[in-house]
Amino acid sequence: MTEKYLLRCPGCGRSFPDRYTLNCPSGCDTLLRTVYAERRLTLRSLPGIFRYKDWLPIEGHLRVDAGPVSYESERLARELGLLHLTITFSGYWPERGAGMETCSFKELEAQPTALRLREKGAGGVIQVSSAGNTGRAFCQVSGLTGAPVVVVVPTAAAGRLWTTVPAENVCLITVDGDYSDSIAFGREVCSLPGIVPEGGAKNVARRDGMGTVMLDGTLSAGRLPDYYFQAVGSGTGGIAAWEAAERLVADGRFGPRLPELHLSQNLPFVPMVRAWEAGRGTIVAEDMPDAEASIARVYADVLTNRHPPWGIRGGVRDAFLASGGRMYAVGNEDARDAGRLFAETEEIDLDPAAAVAVASLARAVEEDLIDPGKHILLNVTGGGYERAAEDLDRYPVEPFLRVAAGTTLDGDLRDDVEVWLAEQGVAAYA
Repeated sequence: MTEKYLLRCPGCGRSFPDRYTLNCPSGCDTLLRTVYAERRLTLRSLPGIFRYKDWLPIEGHLRVDAGPVSYESERLARELGLLHLTITFSGYWPERGAGMETCSFKELEAQPTALRLREKGAGGVIQVSSAGNTGRAFCQVSGLTGAPVVVVVPTAAAGRLWTTVPAENVCLITVDGDYSDSIAFGREVCSLPGIVPEGGAKNVARRDGMGTVMLDGTLSAGRLPDYYFQAVGSGTGGIAAWEAAERLVADGRFGPRLPELHLSQNLPFVPMVRAWEAGRGTIVAEDMPDAEASIARVYADVLTNRHPPWGIRGGVRDAFLASGGRMYAVGNEDARDAGRLFAETEEIDLDPAAAVAVASLARAVEEDLIDPGKHILLNVTGGGYERAAEDLDRYPVEPFLRVAAGTTLDGDLRDDVEVWLAEQGVAAYA
């Protein structure tokens, strides 16, 4: 293999060069994987996430010093009775060297995705559907690079769309509905020439970017963890952890065994928990009873994805089958209590989703589901909002359009987006 990496389909086994490819050319229903020429992890003298450049599907790098930061916990570990707890923090925490100014690990996805799009010649403008945090991360990257982006979010999440630098090339569309409604309208937007879907779980840049959490935590501890804890909405972070761990096992220096995946969702919306406990390979309606009302009641609404990559080849279920582990259904009060415990012991505030992960760790200890003497990696997927509000400027991203759930992109709406694309210099509208 002479190229830095190839894409491989885990279904048919076909390998091929990347052209910002999201699907197997043979039509297999799988998540493509990157296969890197460099089998040993080597750190580069680059900022943030790009120190792991050899295992990212990119050639260049951005001048952004934002990546995961790992450390050995003392106070939280002592409170929970754990001997080896590594925390990987993705947020804003200057004292720890954490510089993700949007306070979310979604920056790990946005940076390599934007760069991959630029390098692989897809052209056009990237479209992202989000419950808030992912959209904010892509707006931030747009502000830093000038690359245009179309972001679709629920109207209720519009207040989460802010940046710490002016972002003048963002088309923000809000949908009067939930995250799934945003995804549906995002597909409408992608029918326009010049719009490129970001791809979600099918985007290898997103998964490998998130996988740097496993890389960073493993290097910090000097070995692969026995257990990996994270809260999930789509479960893509769990897939990314599994894939990164497999590369580390193949490296040969960090241990021979994959860590168990301990993934959590927020009650009452827990479709993957229900599917896993029932032994189902697909998410069905009974896994999401009264979905709209359940989504409205959760503490961490970024964890509410109705269409997670559960049963697809290479998806969340396969990750569990390969790695072992379990799923947790965490109530709102338990999550809030865990967030307060983390703030008291580690002295930084948490994103609600990260608090769900901490709560699942506390339950695993309380119910003797893990060995407290083994090595644990806790993925804190966001935090530091209070500190960021003190230190950094915030620029709200103003909505360009607001639409109802179920809206189709035609008539005046289509014309409005096409005018915006023309202003961005997209060739199809020049």
